[in-house]
Amino acid sequence: MEQYTGFSANASLALIAEWTNSNHVWEDLADGVHIHQKTIRHSPSDKLKDLLINMWAGGVRVSSVNNLLRTDEGLQRLFGRSACAEQSVISETLNAVTGENIIETRKFMQAVYREHSLSCRHEYEKNWLLLDADLTGMLAGKTAEGSEKGYFSGKRNGRGRQVGRVYASQYDEILSEQLYSGKVQLEASLQELVEMTENLLNSTEQSRKRTVIRVDGGGGTDKNIDWLLGRCYWMLIKVKNWQRTQKLVQTVTTWHVLPELPGHDVGWVETPHKYEKATRQLAIRWPKEKGGFHYCVLVFNLTDLMVFQLAGLIMPKRLTEQDLFSAIMKAYNLRSGGVETSIKNSKQGLGLNRRNKKRFHAQHMLLLLAQLAYNIAVWSRNQLAKHSATIASFGMLRLIRDAFRISGKINYDETGRVRSIVLNQSHKLAKAFYETWHACFSRNDLLLILGKI
Repeated sequence: MEQYTGFSANASLALIAEWTNSNHVWEDLADGVHIHQKTIRHSPSDKLKDLLINMWAGGVRVSSVNNLLRTDEGLQRLFGRSACAEQSVISETLNAVTGENIIETRKFMQAVYREHSLSCRHEYEKNWLLLDADLTGMLAGKTAEGSEKGYFSGKRNGRGRQVGRVYASQYDEILSEQLYSGKVQLEASLQELVEMTENLLNSTEQSRKRTVIRVDGGGGTDKNIDWLLGRCYWMLIKVKNWQRTQKLVQTVTTWHVLPELPGHDVGWVETPHKYEKATRQLAIRWPKEKGGFHYCVLVFNLTDLMVFQLAGLIMPKRLTEQDLFSAIMKAYNLRSGGVETSIKNSKQGLGLNRRNKKRFHAQHMLLLLAQLAYNIAVWSRNQLAKHSATIASFGMLRLIRDAFRISGKINYDETGRVRSIVLNQSHKLAKAFYETWHACFSRNDLLLILGKI
């Protein structure tokens, strides 16, 4: 049988290609998501597949397909494609997406996650599951559906949409995401996001009793706090109501300096607000430029031991109040290395905020595809990390820019079936891909080797 060779700048994506092929991801996508559009050459599911491949290859816009994937025949072959749809045709498919298609896509992704997500297989009896919830803005034009003036960091009078996310910090997995109009804030979306996550995890009262939810001040209303307590969650959350905050800080009798946060003082709220269940409430203050103080209040029902575990610290045998204050602040501030970092990774690594569609459902589909691309990339990194400490430390940007961009040759037969992959042996990360391949995907009919390119 005649052999053909194609060169690919992203030959190391063979790892993801083999994972998705062997786990029937593309067949399940085609069977589960039915976008009503006439197929001429490429089916709607083929075009969604092209979008996902484009994301892993570093394409930050839909139009990137033309320059990245359509010109890389070797990469197309890796994923079982003989050609790639043109970006305008892909955009037409996105514009044909309906609300029913969004529901179908969620069901498809839910099945993938329940089989492969570490969060879905979390052993609650051994450890707490930590969930972070947050909202981030995505700028959009005036004519975009759902585009409204709202809060967009660094953009006064900004207009766009909001993305709500629930993130499993221990596993670097996005569990739930929802697209909202621009005026929606976390206080109005938190319960929906948590319920979506409960559905994915098949949550029970017992599992919720072993789950910690950490939320920024945007979600810290009385209604949300009482709801989380009523659902038996452990929580660490900042109060949203500034009037409530001002009232609570008036009851602090002693302020304590935090050495690790210069200029910040903390103190117990002596007369805490009564929620549905007992909580502890810690006030924090820091100086304003023109005099006076800024204030906020953290509400939590965690035990001292849980606070230290959440902060990644060992609780001292002789616990002082200062030790506890420091642990509480670190446990809360680690949000910045959790959900906030994941949002940054999605934007920088996968171009989440650079693919804007006028139609709301089209944008929602792009959001869900980016979520799936993120999680599959993380699962691939988990396998690679067993063979490379360097890759273990990669965020999404470096994973896509460095690890998934190892050049190589793709050898395939006249039917288009890939027979062997030759990775550039001079790349410092190539060995990790070689070892991971042979540990996870070794096959007689498909070889991955290292060689000169």
